Amino acid sequence: MVPDLSTVRDDGGGGFDRTRRILDTSLARTFNNGITNGNANANTTGNGNTAPPNSQPDNQPPYSTTHSSEKGGFHSPPLRLNSNGTFWPPLKAVPLASYYKLHRVPSLNSLTAMAEAQNENRAHPIELPQSEPTHIEEPQDKSPPPPNGVHNKLLEHVIRTPGRQPSPQPTHLSVPGPGQHRVLPEQGSGYVAPIFEGKEQQMEQVMDQIEEKGFIPSEFVESETTWFYNELGIDDMYFQTETVEAIVNHILSLYAGKIAAFARDDGRLEIRLDKEAADHAVYIDTSKPGVSVTDGPRYEQRIDEKYINASVGDRSYRVESFRSASHLPGEKAQQLRCYFVYRCDFANPNPGPEETNLDIIGEKRFLQKATQNTKDIYQEVMNHAVTRTGPVIETFEIEGSREKRLVIAYRQGSAMGLFSALSDLYHYYGATSSRKYVEQFSNGITIMSIYLRPLLQPAPTMKHPPIEASIHQIMKEVSLLYCIPQNKFQGHFASGRLSLQETIYAHCVWVFVGHFLNRLGSEYTSLTSILDPNNSAHAEMLAKIKRRLRTETFTSDYILEIINKYPDLVRALYLAFANTHYVQTRGEQDDFLPTLSYLRLKEDPILDDNQLKDKITKQVVNEHDDMVMTAFRVFNAAVLKTNFYTPTKVALSFRLNPTFLPEVEYPQPLYGMFLVISSEFRGFHLRFRDIARGGIRIVKSRNKEAYSINARSLFDENYNLANTQQRKNKDIPEGGSKGVILLDVHHQDKVRVAFEKYIDSIMDLLLKPASPGIKDPIVDLHGQEEILFMGPDENTADLVNWATEHARKRGASWWKSFFTGKSPKLGGIPHDAYGMTTLSVREYILGIYRKLSLDETNVRKLQTGGPDGDLGSNEILLGREKYTAIVDGAGVLVDPQGLDRTELLRLAKKRAMISEYDTSKLSSTGYRILVDESNVTLPSGEVVNNGMIFRNTFHLRGGNQFDIFVPCGGRPESIDLGTVNRLIVDGKSTIPYIVEGANLFITQDAKLRLEKAGCILYKDASANKGGVTSSSLEVLASLSFDDQGFEENMCIRADGSVPTFYDAYVKEVQETIKKNAALEFEAIWREHQQTRIARSTLSDTLSIAITKLDEELQKTELWNNMELRTSVLQDALPKLLLEKIGLDLIVQRVPDNYLRAIFGSYLASRFVYEHGSNPSQFAFFE
Repeated sequence: MVPDLSTVRDDGGGGFDRTRRILDTSLARTFNNGITNGNANANTTGNGNTAPPNSQPDNQPPYSTTHSSEKGGFHSPPLRLNSNGTFWPPLKAVPLASYYKLHRVPSLNSLTAMAEAQNENRAHPIELPQSEPTHIEEPQDKSPPPPNGVHNKLLEHVIRTPGRQPSPQPTHLSVPGPGQHRVLPEQGSGYVAPIFEGKEQQMEQVMDQIEEKGFIPSEFVESETTWFYNELGIDDMYFQTETVEAIVNHILSLYAGKIAAFARDDGRLEIRLDKEAADHAVYIDTSKPGVSVTDGPRYEQRIDEKYINASVGDRSYRVESFRSASHLPGEKAQQLRCYFVYRCDFANPNPGPEETNLDIIGEKRFLQKATQNTKDIYQEVMNHAVTRTGPVIETFEIEGSREKRLVIAYRQGSAMGLFSALSDLYHYYGATSSRKYVEQFSNGITIMSIYLRPLLQPAPTMKHPPIEASIHQIMKEVSLLYCIPQNKFQGHFASGRLSLQETIYAHCVWVFVGHFLNRLGSEYTSLTSILDPNNSAHAEMLAKIKRRLRTETFTSDYILEIINKYPDLVRALYLAFANTHYVQTRGEQDDFLPTLSYLRLKEDPILDDNQLKDKITKQVVNEHDDMVMTAFRVFNAAVLKTNFYTPTKVALSFRLNPTFLPEVEYPQPLYGMFLVISSEFRGFHLRFRDIARGGIRIVKSRNKEAYSINARSLFDENYNLANTQQRKNKDIPEGGSKGVILLDVHHQDKVRVAFEKYIDSIMDLLLKPASPGIKDPIVDLHGQEEILFMGPDENTADLVNWATEHARKRGASWWKSFFTGKSPKLGGIPHDAYGMTTLSVREYILGIYRKLSLDETNVRKLQTGGPDGDLGSNEILLGREKYTAIVDGAGVLVDPQGLDRTELLRLAKKRAMISEYDTSKLSSTGYRILVDESNVTLPSGEVVNNGMIFRNTFHLRGGNQFDIFVPCGGRPESIDLGTVNRLIVDGKSTIPYIVEGANLFITQDAKLRLEKAGCILYKDASANKGGVTSSSLEVLASLSFDDQGFEENMCIRADGSVPTFYDAYVKEVQETIKKNAALEFEAIWREHQQTRIARSTLSDTLSIAITKLDEELQKTELWNNMELRTSVLQDALPKLLLEKIGLDLIVQRVPDNYLRAIFGSYLASRFVYEHGSNPSQFAFFE
């Protein structure tokens, strides 16, 4: 109730008199809407509960809605947007150069009617504008059909192709239109809270306690309590959950906020309240509709970080948010926004992985409160969400109002910070929310439901499009926001200084700049001129110096600081980017205009590169700023294609032209380069040839410092790995490639999420668009079809099956060959099961024994990488040496008399670590030291103080204990120039033979030092190439068979039976691996005998010679010699494929560039293996 303050007597204590004067002019206005004579006059339901704040009185006609008796429902007709009517005329696409002229400042005449409608309803600030029901017709399109024959959607009216099935793409984007008119027939929130029977009694208890405390004058107790219960939109669930004491504290806090407002210099009323309990939380904050809060407690960000982002399993949280129906006293522009967070109590916390039934996966409160209409909507969205990688985005019209219901579903943990970021997005387009819901489901899906309504703006200042137009813009930008919910320039977006597209563009360039701006200076250039980059040892030294120098230049924070200073430059640079890559796919019917903000108050011209250069030069204040902002121009020039403007996406991908890389730092030119950016990760994919293959690895960081180091070295590591792969792939048609994904420091548990987004976003740039409005055409400055061949690597081995299936779902014709290392049920040939990598390593080991006439059974062997690993277990199974020491993740196992072979075979077959070795089978001089042990005395009397240190350095002990060392596992650079001397005594290597099975275990300079000391050493790029050979032949089979033939001949059946062809083909692959390894072994041995050049150097020399000759052969006219081509292909292709399919059919199915690569690599490798790396100029023709 509102007391008559003029009748309140002063009791002599001047405090209340002051309060009376303060409240006399302000507080009473709080209750003017809906509270009179001491009773709540809120719109109530029949049971006495307050109706949702958006519901309209029965005598108020629904806004622009006509009734229809057809199908017993209501239909909100399409809008006719007349230039002199209530709304704006339709927004149509125009040439990009004229884009900013597009209705950014509407004329006053065009909005007069709307302004008058708004002014007539000032007494109801939250109610939608009144107007006479408007007759709405479908606009007649008399324009000629577009060139492609497809009529697409206007901004206000989206026409979905009749009968089109749900998108097979990773994101589902619904665009309502005449084909599927989505109108919600119900009024209200779509939720009905269970009636709290004790509500009235609770109110009495609350008022009693408030009066007892004495903080609120007794005359105001009832009015303040009634206002809290009936005017804030809080449903009965809150009152049933909270204690009387908690409610009392909330009401007192709100009242105190009103009083405190008048003590402020600005007189602004600011109420902030939060309570966080173990299983629920309450936040109440002052909120101005349509304005993002960039200071203060930022409750939405807190809810994101503390509850929604962390939701998983039974520790998930649902959120309800309401905006009060009335304004705050003296603050017509402000209302209260309430947030209620509840820990989920699922009906079934452990459903099946494909379960979608809401009654099974739903949260109990949701199932109790949601109306049937809401459940039907969520069920439809859920059915889409479980089949997709990215978000499902739907919008619905609320019958009888201009309000829109935006529904978004996504997988838990895949869009951190999305809840708060969405507020910035719809605020930017002039919308505000009346209520919001976040629901969690036990199958791992999150669904958000947001009710949006337009801001009430006087015509003279109106700058936003009508919500009927902006809702589609919001929907499509949700997909962009999903990729990076909280970008590094979010503050500029929240304030309206930059658009979402501009800030995310700036974020992407910030990532780019961080990797490529760290110039190394003239000293590095001078050093490279002195050293020989073709010398492996020199190249390795340069790489180390480069890593050191990079840490001392531009940091990511410094780059961020510089970019933040120049939002106007960011806008101009973005316009140039958009002008190149945005495609108006539907001409004048184009409704998707995300590239530029039409809320700008002036037209910004699109500048060419020279103009941008001049603009940057004039605005920056120093050389560093110039370097950073100029890097934006470099980025723009390098982008050949991007999915930035694809309506649906899960991460942002850019195909870059790598020619911007300085030759002095990257002497071997790249052919292709992809940059992928998401909130969870950043990643590259690099390849040295058009046809290339390599693994995808995911890099984790144990802390922020490690992440910073990994980020600085990410590109260089990727480049070096791809370069190593290029040398290793000398025998196969594919060149070298590699993909590296670096998890963000705050997302170390997002391995699968990052991998799926990385793969899908790259596929956006490889596949032609097939779904208008979902996957639209992109600008392709590369202009050539690209196919990537990938495989497993660190942290991705269990994800390749998903990638294969996903490529098939997206309609990729090359899905069978996309990934190697997949399950045999998908046609994969697992390296570990068939020992593919080990077969190559063994061929080098056996070659040494053969050349030196050694008895294998008498050779003492040290091996790192134990029986639990792929390479290590197969080496034990295939080898017959006397194992005297094995080092693995568990520790060190040693027996100078030889470890028990039967026990080792048991562990290798079981894939168990040496911690499971039966120590009773050790001799008196044998021992086992585990990493967690300390102060252990060895049989020799030596004391091991720390098992971890002992394990990490055991391979450096030397002492003539071993004849051969085969690293099958271990960290890169485990032996470097600083430690290699521990393996050299009196100028002689303590280990006579080393075959490097593990990648990069020994640095190149350390290899050369060991060889100089007499060690016979074969490096990784030669020894462990069996895996890449197997993968290449797996790809070839995938390309040669059609889908039916592939499934019949290359896929293990569901019952486990193996096709006869598959079994025979695997054996042919194994023989090919051994043959290729033997050829290279003999070539290196022969060259070393003739030249005395180190074998480690010869390995690289042969690789370079083969790849160089291969590239030259592919460019010659030899390919056009049909007789030669046929002869080479018959020799190069597997005999079983030729017999099963035939050469003619293989040539038809396998891409021409792949066949050229087979032709070149086979001729080049066989020639170099026979004639050496420096043959006479006539040798090839002989």
